[in-house]
Amino acid sequence: MNFNIQHFESLDSTNKEVLRQAAQGAKEGLTIVAEQQTDGKGRLGRTWETVDHALAMSVLLRPQIDAATVSQLSLVSAVAAHEALALFVPQTRIKWPNDLLIDGKKVCGILTEIQQGQYGLAVVVGLGINVSEPKSGWAKDMRTPPTSLNTYSPHNIHKDDVLQAILESLNTWYNTFIQHGFTPILKAWEKAHIANGQMVSVHNGKTYIQGIALGLAKDGALRLLVNGEEQRIIAGDVSIMESTT
Repeated sequence: MNFNIQHFESLDSTNKEVLRQAAQGAKEGLTIVAEQQTDGKGRLGRTWETVDHALAMSVLLRPQIDAATVSQLSLVSAVAAHEALALFVPQTRIKWPNDLLIDGKKVCGILTEIQQGQYGLAVVVGLGINVSEPKSGWAKDMRTPPTSLNTYSPHNIHKDDVLQAILESLNTWYNTFIQHGFTPILKAWEKAHIANGQMVSVHNGKTYIQGIALGLAKDGALRLLVNGEEQRIIAGDVSIMESTT
């Protein structure tokens, strides 16, 4: 994949800019990077605030795949981001479906969006990566405690290096997915998942469901063992429960 990288000082959203250019015929590999986002979004419609020293980026993909498998690209993105960030901080792990954590604190969030238009299918992979802690400190009301790569690195990590690592890894795993399907992605995701085999609590927006995380279904759903029966969780927030023994 050839990446066309465009840098902006400020945007409403890197995802929105990719979608706008995709609607005008932009090619696969378009990459938008912004220093600030005024209307960034996270999963489940939440606001994503781009703090100082964060890398806000979005990449355009135009896969020739069945509609039923498009959702798997969210997991492809998580595997790619994990591989890239683990180059800087090896203890980085995935939390379902596609957050990246270090010591239980969030260092990266991913949002994929889909658009079907005149020029075909457009899949946007948006990533927000905390490279360094903001000068003003972290907000106190964040759902998952945040952290940064430089908090855990003995070296000064630069955003350009993180951008390059993300693009190289995404290119590798995207091509693997296109050529070999979801199986290698599934294996890599489960190896990197922070909660496999552990007791977790999932909040689906209405209730809390507790069970043992078994891994992923092929559509990206979380497989959860609840009272001896397997359930599929399509969306929600996962937290690992502390052992009482």
